[in-house]
Amino acid sequence: MKLLPQIQVEGGAEWLARTATQCLVDEARLSPKPGLVDSRGSGAHHDLTLALMERSAHSLTPTFHALAQQSWQRPADVALRQTIGRLGREGEQQMMAATDGVNTHRGAIWALGLLVSAVAMLGGAGTAKAISTTAAKLAMLPDAVAPKVFSKGLRATHRYRVPGAREEAQQAFPHVMQCALPQLRLSRLNGSSETHARLDALMAIMTSLSDTCVLSRSGMHGLETMQNGARAVLLAGGTAQPKGREALATLDAQMLALNASPGGAADLLAATLFLDRIDASSAPYLPN
Repeated sequence: MKLLPQIQVEGGAEWLARTATQCLVDEARLSPKPGLVDSRGSGAHHDLTLALMERSAHSLTPTFHALAQQSWQRPADVALRQTIGRLGREGEQQMMAATDGVNTHRGAIWALGLLVSAVAMLGGAGTAKAISTTAAKLAMLPDAVAPKVFSKGLRATHRYRVPGAREEAQQAFPHVMQCALPQLRLSRLNGSSETHARLDALMAIMTSLSDTCVLSRSGMHGLETMQNGARAVLLAGGTAQPKGREALATLDAQMLALNASPGGAADLLAATLFLDRIDASSAPYLPN
């Protein structure tokens, strides 16, 4: 018997929401990440813990579900852009309520929210390229009702004249598509464990990202330290190799000394894990 369209939409929305949430949890648990919260501890943060990050991730499941429902097989237009903007802001409020006012995943709501919407627009399946391109079309549209908030990230992009999270999305996530996703898959092909492959993907992002979280905390010196340290890890053969792990430990110590945390890179790693899982699916999700 053929499934009713609404059942397909609901099942697909639930699957996308669970997948996006799990990618946030997987990113948070991944260890050892330089300067970031992981299973070892709080990194350069004094107000974050792994438990808080996981609670935050699960608080966003309803937001991802609503984004998928509202975006299902819809074209990229201003009306949809305003809808996902509103849902994203409501999700941010839910996140802040769950974390007692601590900003845990604001950047991830933007990146993963766009990607969840893009998959739904494509009917629940698509290649990573098609999904990122669709997300970029959404990101380029105006959201006239969005409040004008000058966040730390925006201040950093203006001060240092670098691209930020908005530009990354509008350019179809180049650090995911051209850096992290190829590195993730290359490391797997070379026999690395999943943990090492994911850490290598994070390093690939950090080699060139203008991470506004790092810039806000430690300026251009911190950003250059992050980029050079990540390059050193990959040049040493990646985190599966002893010298690569030594370089990673050195970078971790440097980031902690600078009180710098590459939160922007972490958001893009979660986006990478999401696209990797969706792209691996050869057919649209159908409920059992």
